Amino acid sequence: MDAAPRRFPPGAFVLGGLAIGVLDLSAALVLWSVLRGVPPIRIPQSIASGLLGPDAFSGGGAAAALGVGLHFLIAFTAAATFLLAASRQPALARHPFVSGPAFGVLWYALMYHVVMPLSRVRRPAFSWSAAATNVAIHVVCVGLPVALVARHALKRTETADARP
Repeated sequence: MDAAPRRFPPGAFVLGGLAIGVLDLSAALVLWSVLRGVPPIRIPQSIASGLLGPDAFSGGGAAAALGVGLHFLIAFTAAATFLLAASRQPALARHPFVSGPAFGVLWYALMYHVVMPLSRVRRPAFSWSAAATNVAIHVVCVGLPVALVARHALKRTETADARP
């Protein structure tokens, strides 16, 4: 166990949130729009449906913009959560290829089994294939990027601390 909590610079929070937001949204666009032919605007509208319900799909660009905003709010929340945990347990940042995937799985479980059921999102029936795909996306596009950002930031703070 590490003695003192580490402080991550604000840039780690920004980079982590942006990385998660861009990568996760890109994965959703590729999966749904490119591979399954869903119109791209439907992706952020489906996020907005968490607040608006089915009306999000007739809300046009405004609902899509709300969805993008909500998506990035969630991405920055995920980044802040990991960085807060890593500030208290720097081993999380030192071992990103273990902690990142584990965080991705935990974040998937939180989003799909706590947040979404409490929202107005219409959820399809459970599918092992969809769950495996979504877990993989959360490991690669959520957990791993923020853990790598944390490792980089930790190395920088340790290097700065070591300077005379």
